[in-house]
Amino acid sequence: MPLNVLHYRHEGRPRWGVVRNGTVTPVEGDFPTTRAFLEKNSFEALTRLQGPTLREADVELLSPVTQNQQFLCQGANYRQHMIESGMDPDAKTFNMIFTKAQSCIAPANSDVVRPKRVRFLDYEIELGLVLRRDVTTPVTVTEANLSEFVAGAVIVNDYSARDVQIPQMQFYKGKSFRTFGPIGPYLCLLAPADFARLRDLQLSLTVNGKVRQKDSVANLVYGPAETLTELSGVQDLFVGDLLSTGTPSGCALSIPSPARQRIAALLPEAAKWKMFMTIQAGREQYLKGGDVVEARIATPDGAIDLGVQRNRIVVESA
Repeated sequence: MPLNVLHYRHEGRPRWGVVRNGTVTPVEGDFPTTRAFLEKNSFEALTRLQGPTLREADVELLSPVTQNQQFLCQGANYRQHMIESGMDPDAKTFNMIFTKAQSCIAPANSDVVRPKRVRFLDYEIELGLVLRRDVTTPVTVTEANLSEFVAGAVIVNDYSARDVQIPQMQFYKGKSFRTFGPIGPYLCLLAPADFARLRDLQLSLTVNGKVRQKDSVANLVYGPAETLTELSGVQDLFVGDLLSTGTPSGCALSIPSPARQRIAALLPEAAKWKMFMTIQAGREQYLKGGDVVEARIATPDGAIDLGVQRNRIVVESA
């Protein structure tokens, strides 16, 4: 059975604890990073943890992925999201990888600050996977041994400034403003038997109570095992690092079809991007000050439940 862990602050002190039925059982010890926590606390020991408890409502949430950890992301990794992003899923033969700045990591209930310069702020619910072990040489990860590499799962919202990301072709800049990476509330630690149920996880995102995104992890194009295999041939990975696996369709962003993109490519650069900005300005789905975004990931039976992430959008003051 999975086990939800909370990173929190209580009486001025950062702590970790096991969540059960609205209460938190603190874990003894100081663990300043996700890596330190995972290295010193086994899944088995945490399942046996007993002792005095706190009410979950009485603690301050912190991100279960700390800002020292790498924040790796997959782009356009659900078929319908590829289509709405102007891509042909049948022609795409590569796994799109990018990173977000570690400083954008924020607690699950943080206000998300839309900078003054950003007009088109978008949401992207994603399943995040937190690594269990260091990987410093190429490895082959399979469905059978995935549990040796992944400790657990988190909710990620990959907030994106589309008017920076798209015209400037800058994923990193457009997605890395401070507060643009809320994570949690829980780090859901998984037992080996739980990994077979990752495909059952359902993602749902609402804005002001209205559903914008809804899909199943079963519809990922490039799964965790093949992605970790590919990444291991490129870079080092470390305990506690985060892989965010892509978002379903339903984003605010509207991109023309491949055919229209080919026509737009014939236009002067200034005209092309003016057209893009005009199209986006007509999209009411982009986030405004005061909007409330809620993200949920769970199996239909609730056996794996990553909790609820709730963010209020705040426009940066002049």
